[in-house]
Amino acid sequence: MTTAPPTPSSPPARRRGEAAIELLIWLAGISVIVIVALIFFFLLREGINTFLDIPLRQLFGTRWYPIEDQYGLLPLLVGTFLVTIGAVIIAVPLGIVAAIYLGEIAPLWLREILKPLIEILAGIPSIVLGFLGWVALAPIIQQMGAPTGLTAFTGSLVLAYMSLPTIISISEDALYAVPKEYRDGSLAIGATQWQTIWRVVLPAARSGLVIAVMLGIGRVIGETMAVLMVTGNAANIPNFGLAMFFSPVRTMTATIAAEMGEVAQGSLHYNVLFGIGLILFLITFTVNWLATRLVGVNGSRRNQGGRL
Repeated sequence: MTTAPPTPSSPPARRRGEAAIELLIWLAGISVIVIVALIFFFLLREGINTFLDIPLRQLFGTRWYPIEDQYGLLPLLVGTFLVTIGAVIIAVPLGIVAAIYLGEIAPLWLREILKPLIEILAGIPSIVLGFLGWVALAPIIQQMGAPTGLTAFTGSLVLAYMSLPTIISISEDALYAVPKEYRDGSLAIGATQWQTIWRVVLPAARSGLVIAVMLGIGRVIGETMAVLMVTGNAANIPNFGLAMFFSPVRTMTATIAAEMGEVAQGSLHYNVLFGIGLILFLITFTVNWLATRLVGVNGSRRNQGGRL
């Protein structure tokens, strides 16, 4: 009776290479955590005096006028919210529909042309888009009846355009990752292509779509130069109603960019600007945490459904 020869072990050089790659991946992951933690502690160190030296009632007041030591953040929060919600309302439906067309409807040759073009759009500098919004888009908004073309709606349009490449690209990748067997099975039982897309493909790609939307929102919240140029930089709270989108506003990021070069280091104004940065950091962290939670819940539900 003969026995099979023993399987040769992996060469030492290969094992060392795999160990080096694992170490590099581990170091990359740790370095990201360390960098984010350092950014947070730096913002906390420089901005904590904002919440210690200024009463909360005054800090979240309605007047931002640093010359008179008035640091009400409510106008900046309202301006950021208006620009962000407007951009999300415009960009998310357009981005998802465009991703569906690229991933499910467009022929392969057209997809290979459009996908790189969309990804190239993400490389256009934000200051160029802000300049185009200021020169070309703002006059159109003013002709529509707005008192000025530099409004929250103008900023929403520019930011929606800036976030579309991210939403479209990641959403299309999520749709493309859905196994072909899902589509074939749906079509085999008599479903149409649109029924397959709506009831099979989109639910299967839900986690990737959520990530795409959240990354698009993060792109909108963190933008500085474009909103600095096209929103009017008026630190006031517009009157409630649809017309508030056609009023000049100022966002938190634009405030930091416009005023950081004018303040004395260590002054209260300096600390307040870092406090605004800390609030932005927490907002972005919350958005990412919600995205992770949504993806985790969707994944656990699919796993439970598969076990049943």
